[in-house]
Amino acid sequence: MSNDAERIDELRIQIERFRTAYYQEDQTLVSDAEYDLLEKELKELEGKHPELIENSPTQRVGGAAAEVFSPVTHLDPMMSLDNAFSVEEFLAWCQRAGSGPYLCEPKIDGLALSLTYENGVLVKAATRGDGSVGEDVTQNALTIQNIPHRLKGEKHPVVVEIRGEVFFESKDFEELNAGIVAAGGKPFANPRNCASGSLRQKDASVTASRPLKMLVHGFGAWQSDLESQSQVYELLTAWGLPTTKRYLVAQDEKEAFDFIQNLQATRHDIEHEIDGAVIKVDSLSAQAELGKTSRAPRWAIAYKYPPEQVNTKLLDIKVSIGRTGRATPYAVLVPVQVAGSEVEFATLHNQDQVKAKGVLIGDTVVLRKAGDVIPEILGPVVALRDGTEKEFQMPSRCPECQSELAPAAEGDVDLRCPNSRSCPAQLRERIAYIGSRSALDIEALGYVSASALTQPLEPKDPPLTSEAGLFSLKLENLLPIKSLVLDPDTGLPKHDSEGKPKIVDFFQKKDGSPSEVALKLLANLEEAKTKPLWRILVSLSIRHVGPVAARALADHFGSTTAIFEASAEELAEVEGVGPTLASSISEWISEPWHKEILKSWEEAGVQLHTPGHLGPGSVTKDGLFKGLSIVVTGSMESMTREEIEALVIEQGGKAASSVSKKTAFVVAGPGAGSKLSKAEELGIEVITEQAFLQRLAQSTQ
Repeated sequence: MSNDAERIDELRIQIERFRTAYYQEDQTLVSDAEYDLLEKELKELEGKHPELIENSPTQRVGGAAAEVFSPVTHLDPMMSLDNAFSVEEFLAWCQRAGSGPYLCEPKIDGLALSLTYENGVLVKAATRGDGSVGEDVTQNALTIQNIPHRLKGEKHPVVVEIRGEVFFESKDFEELNAGIVAAGGKPFANPRNCASGSLRQKDASVTASRPLKMLVHGFGAWQSDLESQSQVYELLTAWGLPTTKRYLVAQDEKEAFDFIQNLQATRHDIEHEIDGAVIKVDSLSAQAELGKTSRAPRWAIAYKYPPEQVNTKLLDIKVSIGRTGRATPYAVLVPVQVAGSEVEFATLHNQDQVKAKGVLIGDTVVLRKAGDVIPEILGPVVALRDGTEKEFQMPSRCPECQSELAPAAEGDVDLRCPNSRSCPAQLRERIAYIGSRSALDIEALGYVSASALTQPLEPKDPPLTSEAGLFSLKLENLLPIKSLVLDPDTGLPKHDSEGKPKIVDFFQKKDGSPSEVALKLLANLEEAKTKPLWRILVSLSIRHVGPVAARALADHFGSTTAIFEASAEELAEVEGVGPTLASSISEWISEPWHKEILKSWEEAGVQLHTPGHLGPGSVTKDGLFKGLSIVVTGSMESMTREEIEALVIEQGGKAASSVSKKTAFVVAGPGAGSKLSKAEELGIEVITEQAFLQRLAQSTQ
């Protein structure tokens, strides 16, 4: 009992400290995930010892109002929400709350705000505070552009409290933070802190200068004769109040959980941060019957997604070199679990971004890993600095070949290593890229294979000193190799438990015979020799030439010979190419060692032309999609986007990269974002992957 009591006291002190920082000082000292775990542990211990619950933070909402603002007593308390972290917890809530319908919506990661309207006129705006008493931020809220000072329509309630969240769109947060750092100020750690700090300003003109927005999602005091939460939303919209368009009325728990999962899959296409979904019983009478606890309504639940943001320590900032020579700073972190995997490195993009984020070596930082996206640092937790932190200085030389770093062109933000021919890092990255799904899709040519082929310990000269010899590799070139194991994120050697660099006989077994990966690599390389011309072009790592431009060039010219013999003007005339790309192509082929790559590949049997092509400017293929511009976006289920686009091209269509009035239709899968929105805005037909394949199948019957 004594141990539990001591732990309860310890947890309460921690939680109170974090709440004070969060609600009153606009600082996040721990990630939401860490805080949730502490609060969950405290609730479990209090459940075992109910006699110790009195005056616990688990029984209260938010934090006290700051003395800077006048106190406002809410006409109806602003409550918090209970959380669910699993499907089992969600279904248990559904059983307690009833069978539906449910109103489902995104959980915005912002600052809760209550707007009081009297006869349709905004008279008061207040923060949540402790749920009963908040802060009067009326003058500041009046500067937020999408909050109406007067409601539309007629016959408004004498008094109504409208609740919602104030937030920053992600792009606005990044721009604002960069400006604060540039002016010598302390950056905000995340958009939520930034929204809170921007609204809770003594000077309303500061709030007015920042692009805050609000979305409303409910009400407090209001004598309403409506029957459902969804009807409330319709009325709030009619009054001119900003409401989310992303809500859904689900008829049962299955449909509600489908909403939760679909929202999680597409959360990064939303313009603002969310940390989960909110599910509410739609019937207002059922809400009244279910009632509330001391801190939360029983008729609503917040389903929290696995944490994608955590706090960790920034140990160092180093620099990696990419396949085009770009020097990219990256963070070395105390390893931490985030989004289902352990992270110890994170991108910092370029030296200007390091400054814009305001991070110092030694900082506690907020780390985000959105799904499969490369981990990214959002910003520092300034409140935890102790004076030992230091600024990052961008190196002047390449860390792998010692060439002097410089911008590729005047005005470029990025620094690059100019030694593209001999820099070990650039060669390793280019070889790995050739094997990627974006290029030749060679399964056995991953990052580890690329490292083994370009940087072995024995013999001194690796099998590949450029891309030229890739398709001429023989078994005898592979077997002697002993290689360092490199980390794919940084290019740095991995170490064993004793701190020694890991070394492997990558292409042979212990008995000296070829390993499976050696035999598979040679077989894969043979198959890759007849891949489509556009994939060959992508694999050459010509700056700016991606899959879309490569397809356009391959379709128009039909061979590498015709492409590289064309003038810059002729290249620029190809739709989807333009002057910048044309210049890159001309510059690439002007290098003698690049010509050697093409010559070596052709001698090794690589197909550098499209069979049957009639030459530059030849007539488009006949087919179901002849002459049509088609956009593929989102995640496909039965095949990749590139495979769908290849089918479009085979049937005479153009696989376009952007939506315009010329687009015939869009094939959209889960996670489709701005392209889907653009199509809907222009009234362009949108179909699923299955519908696309059905059209294709019907045309061949």
